[in-house]
Amino acid sequence: MDLLVQGQRAYCYTGGKAFDPALPTAVFIHGAQNDHSVWILQTRYFAHHGFNVLAVDLPGHGRSRGPALASIAGISAWLLALLDAAGVGRAMLIGHSMGSLVALETAASAPGRVSKLALVGAAYPMRVSDALLSAAREDEQRAIDMVNIWSHSTMSPKPSNPGPGFNVIEGGRRLMQHIARCGPELLFHTDFSVCNSYGNGEAAAAGVTCPTLLLLGQRDMMTPPRAATTLSQGIRDARTVLLAAAGHQLMAEQPDAVLDALYSFAREP
Repeated sequence: MDLLVQGQRAYCYTGGKAFDPALPTAVFIHGAQNDHSVWILQTRYFAHHGFNVLAVDLPGHGRSRGPALASIAGISAWLLALLDAAGVGRAMLIGHSMGSLVALETAASAPGRVSKLALVGAAYPMRVSDALLSAAREDEQRAIDMVNIWSHSTMSPKPSNPGPGFNVIEGGRRLMQHIARCGPELLFHTDFSVCNSYGNGEAAAAGVTCPTLLLLGQRDMMTPPRAATTLSQGIRDARTVLLAAAGHQLMAEQPDAVLDALYSFAREP
């Protein structure tokens, strides 16, 4: 589904179902150098089991046009404008990595618009090493390789390799290469800088009023579970689910476990 948001085309994947404003809505927000496709299993299930789905491509990513936005606050304002354009008054927000910071900021700045909050692979502060920032600026392919190694718990994760010829790490690598080709220059560096510079996490956590799920990978080297302590302790109504045998790309390595945790949380009264 295409929407006009802040004067630019914004694309949202709806999970293979027509968007129906009468249904409850779940909004999925991807992380750095990704697009809506990282949520493909989870979004299709939600869409076919009682929810509207808006899996966004953030500005400059995937099918959404415009420059990549340079702050979490700016992306949050864009997300609220997208909800307005879609006619959605209130929604569950589900964000991964950089997207989790966007979801957090939005839930705090516009609490009346957010019914539930799920933070996947989240951390605060979300520091990015100087080496990775430098690689993203000077040698994007090297940064892509580094991130894909660090984002997965093993070279051959199971049960998410469903058959011969399917490789989780290479799939992530190819997606990031595609986003680099289609997006604005130095997109990866912009995304990393956005994460690294976000400084409102503690205040945002204190301002969240809705039920919140933190879904973390036990083997996550990018945002280790301990790095989410500020969020888990700062959000009043928060719980944490820790997935064993999962790194930062939980949705790829443990797709069914991620779906079970998110859908169960979404269905709670």
